[in-house]
Amino acid sequence: MKHRHAPRRLSLAIGSLADDLAPRTPLAEVQRVWPEVVGAAVAREATPIAERAGVLTVSCRSSVWAQELELMAPELVERLNAALGSAVVQGLRCQAATSRSWARG
Repeated sequence: MKHRHAPRRLSLAIGSLADDLAPRTPLAEVQRVWPEVVGAAVAREATPIAERAGVLTVSCRSSVWAQELELMAPELVERLNAALGSAVVQGLRCQAATSRSWARG
């Protein structure tokens, strides 16, 4: 008689599918690890929106957050690269988003 396995949890199947469908670009990789690296509080206030030649552009909810992340840039770059397993990020460029663009998400 064949042993029957329990069904897989739907969340595991969807997570696996999402990983398979996610683009394999440096920006996508950074966006994937961003909340873990910067923490929930910072992730609510700042979002990576672009990457060019190793420079990551981060859109921040306010100019205060943009300035704070600029000051934290060396540490954040180090932590991002450690999470990614390679030196993908060379620097950060932080900018304050307009309230309209932030609301669009």
